[in-house]
Amino acid sequence: MKFNRILLSTTLVVVALVIQVSVLARLQLPGAVPDLVLLTVLGLALVYGPVSGSLIGFGAGLLADLAPPADHAAGRYALVLCVIGYLAGLARPDNGRLKSASGPMAVVVVAAVGTTLLYAGVGALVGDTAARHVGLGFLLFTAAVYDLLLAPFTVPLIMALARRAENDPLAEATAGGTDVASGWLSSGTGLRIGNQRGGLRVKAARTRASRAGRIKGVKRL
Repeated sequence: MKFNRILLSTTLVVVALVIQVSVLARLQLPGAVPDLVLLTVLGLALVYGPVSGSLIGFGAGLLADLAPPADHAAGRYALVLCVIGYLAGLARPDNGRLKSASGPMAVVVVAAVGTTLLYAGVGALVGDTAARHVGLGFLLFTAAVYDLLLAPFTVPLIMALARRAENDPLAEATAGGTDVASGWLSSGTGLRIGNQRGGLRVKAARTRASRAGRIKGVKRL
């Protein structure tokens, strides 16, 4: 993963986790809790692809496993988000841009249901039966509704930030070990304009010199 991906992903995941633990988890909504960490992983995976999505999902899930007041085995949610991040990354278009909102919203609903099912399934393997007491069907419904309501305010913003960081010429040149100036030139930014201005100045100076030579009767090549 590139340095700018790691930095942006870490920042967004930490912010999402803090908001989820300190705000969303305290709303005491019926059923599931709105999963801002999941939405963050989905937004990044839809831009970065399956490999980066799985790595981001694993890291985000591991942080969620260790963050208080976690009451389950460490690594459980990391495994779930790793799988979900990989699958969500498979829905990434070739250019990293989605033409409509229906695609991301469908991914959010499937991911919310899949995360709940995988989390409950892994919990059943380790002897955690908490989902049975609440009702798995109710958890699936509330998880899909809450995440779907929260997604329009988070997923597009996360995807826009990820695309902007991915297209940052300075970050790409630094991560790839290439010349910074070449990255700026290839992206059509200020250095290209500066070179054009410099070329115009040289051309204007030559024109003035040629005119002065003709006036003095001196032939210039």
